[in-house]
Amino acid sequence: MTLQTDKSTDYTQPGVAGMVSDWSSDRQAFDMPWGKLMMWIFLLSDTFIFSVFLTGYMNVRLSATDSWPLTSEVFALEIAGTHMPLVLIAIMTFILITSSGTMAMAVNYAYRGDKRKTFLLMAATAALGASFVGMQAFEWTKLIVEEGVRPWSNPMGAAQFGSTFFMITGFHGLHVTAGVIYLSIVARKVGRGDYDRKGYVIVEIAGLYWHFVDLVWVFIFAFFYLW
Repeated sequence: MTLQTDKSTDYTQPGVAGMVSDWSSDRQAFDMPWGKLMMWIFLLSDTFIFSVFLTGYMNVRLSATDSWPLTSEVFALEIAGTHMPLVLIAIMTFILITSSGTMAMAVNYAYRGDKRKTFLLMAATAALGASFVGMQAFEWTKLIVEEGVRPWSNPMGAAQFGSTFFMITGFHGLHVTAGVIYLSIVARKVGRGDYDRKGYVIVEIAGLYWHFVDLVWVFIFAFFYLW
């Protein structure tokens, strides 16, 4: 006896016909959790925003009529009588890169089912993020109080320096702060065992957000502090 295959429910048809058949029958097209897909869409939209900010910064800097401050001097610190350019920024960058490593290990251990190590690594990632925000607050305080930089003025040169600096680093700092809160909440739930039954994909989703924040900082570091 030969079995007849109904072409209307045949999900193996090649080409456009197969794609139409799969999608019209409410068949899962991509093996991706809904939350993970939504995070990718959010990160894509955020990529556009940061791209516009950095493009606007480059346009403002190239078109500024006044001299642009030398960032290696503006962000220098005096430590034990030694003038050290960009030392704070280098430490901040190292902290974020390190936090990417701890977050990646947290995702690895989450899928292994080791919730204790996952909790500890996520807590370490959140702590590193919080220290980054603290250093950024120190950097802002130094510029505002000691250097007199404002969003609308700058005693060291082009007035646009202040507006672009506070806008770009502030928006990124807001993302880091939100990430610290997000990771802390997820880490607490991991520690309590809230994801033991439904899986730990939420840890990977949180990791996607954190890696994006770290990657954006690399571009800010390159375009704003090194240029």
